[in-house]
Parts: sequence; structure tokens; C-alpha cells
Amino acid sequence: MSPVPPKDVQRAATRAVGWIGEGRAGRGFTDTGRRRAKQLADGDDVSRAVVGRMRDYFARHDVDKDADGFRRGTEGYPSPGRVAWDAWGGDAGQRWSNSKAFTDD
Repeated sequence: MSPVPPKDVQRAATRAVGWIGEGRAGRGFTDTGRRRAKQLADGDDVSRAVVGRMRDYFARHDVDKDADGFRRGTEGYPSPGRVAWDAWGGDAGQRWSNSKAFTDD
């Protein structure tokens, strides 16, 4: 059975969907990021492979949290990096994907 993203993951992705619609994602934003944001915002089940890709994304992009415009109240918020971070579920998505140690359920 595929897991359903928790509500806090859905909220972050919903925020990203709005920012994407406002054109705040930047030119380098990928179709994969758009699909992931919609999938998580809609609360669709995600496969184990997707959870693994989420975990990989956050591991690669954790350094983005230090960039300008990542944090609310800073100039340039939300930066394209912040939009992408939330598209993958934000901090909640990072915690959730890191907590999913799939075993023989």
C-alpha cells in the first residue's frame, strides 16, 4: 500500500502550487517539480520510489535553505529554491520522507 502524504506536506505543496501559478518558480523549475507539487497537494498516494526521490531531493537541496529569499520575511521570499522546496513537501516532506524506512509492512 502506498503512503498518503500527511496534511502538513499537502499544505506546503499547496503553497508551492500557488507560487508556481504566480510565476515565482523561476525559469529553471522542472515539470517534475510541478507534477510532484500537484501530487502532494492533492493528497494522492505516493509510491515507495517517489518517497525515495523525495528523500534524495531534500538531501541534495538542504543547502538551499541558506539562500536569500528562502525564509519568510527575507528579501526575495519566496525564492525559486523555496518554491521548489515546498513543491516537494517542504520541511514536513523532508521529515516525512526521512521517516519512511520501508520494510516488509
